[in-house]
Amino acid sequence: MASYESLRNKFDLSGLSYTEDWSAAPDFLELISNYCLKTKPLNIIECSCGFSTLVLARCCEINKTGKVTSLENGYEFAQQTRDQISNYMLDKYAGVIDAPLIKQPLNDRDYQWYTVDNTIPSDIDLLIVDGPPGYIQKNARYPAINMLQPFFAEKCRVYLDDAARNDEREIVEQWRRQFSPASVDYIENERGCAVLDFTR
Repeated sequence: MASYESLRNKFDLSGLSYTEDWSAAPDFLELISNYCLKTKPLNIIECSCGFSTLVLARCCEINKTGKVTSLENGYEFAQQTRDQISNYMLDKYAGVIDAPLIKQPLNDRDYQWYTVDNTIPSDIDLLIVDGPPGYIQKNARYPAINMLQPFFAEKCRVYLDDAARNDEREIVEQWRRQFSPASVDYIENERGCAVLDFTR
């Protein structure tokens, strides 16, 4: 069973800090890293940054291809992750974009979601949705597909963390109805994970 310590050892990230309340659970990190190592995605976008950013960056280094770009609304947390990326010499494989939360009107409702501009890579083939924090508002992570689908590659896999929560379950149903993904699966891990595949 995955643990933070086993992941640090596996990916040579000794000393990398984590906070159990804020970091993605080890089984989720194992899930997305196994997928990354198997499929070798080229453009990974991550909503929020942290331990997962370093794990995915190390996967890209092992694959000798790909890069993870994280959207982060907390400047101090973004800078801390940038420092860690540099400390582990992973700058080629990871970057963090300062993306303050701004009002995004969607379906007659305003959401607080990341600032998205032309710094977002095109042809996203892996999207990790682990932010914004759920306490910001109901269904806080709903805008992810609306805002990022224009940047998707021909095929894109989406992992939604914390999918055992009621809000995330509602979000998955909204996405299913609105975007008709090619497949939707639910994984019973520590916090629940929804996996959606999109094809053009």
